[in-house]
Amino acid sequence: MALEIERKFLVDNDAWRDAVERSHTLTQAYLAIDGDTSVRVRIKDGESARLTVKTGKTGMTRSEFEYPVPLSDAREMVEAGRDRLIEKTRYIVNHGGFIWEVDVFAGSLSGLIVAEVEMKSETDTPALPHWLGREVTGEPAWTNAMLASSGRPADALS
Repeated sequence: MALEIERKFLVDNDAWRDAVERSHTLTQAYLAIDGDTSVRVRIKDGESARLTVKTGKTGMTRSEFEYPVPLSDAREMVEAGRDRLIEKTRYIVNHGGFIWEVDVFAGSLSGLIVAEVEMKSETDTPALPHWLGREVTGEPAWTNAMLASSGRPADALS
């Protein structure tokens, strides 16, 4: 079973931009959201696509299953999921030996910036960069599935 172990934070300022190693544009549509399970299709840089199933609580650890799909199929799935769509640019930042993914949202979520760090274990203790704001790990409103279906949470700082 594939596990995703991550912490998620709002981003307070643009200081992370100086450490960007690479970036990707992502378009993802949520095809199904049911309680603790979501199914999404993601197109990366307009060149490749993956179908992802996530299950489990919205805490730090969830099961995650990913499969490549033909780009033409993914484009059709995105059209079918237009009402639950996220568009963002993901910037990769290495900080303290951990890879941080900083997502700058576009479209209806424009202005929102969220950072995630993936870990090997829940006991990992990544050094927290000074540009982070409030931690939102485990808060259901801040999952990408909920952002796609419900929009920006009322308590958003940015």
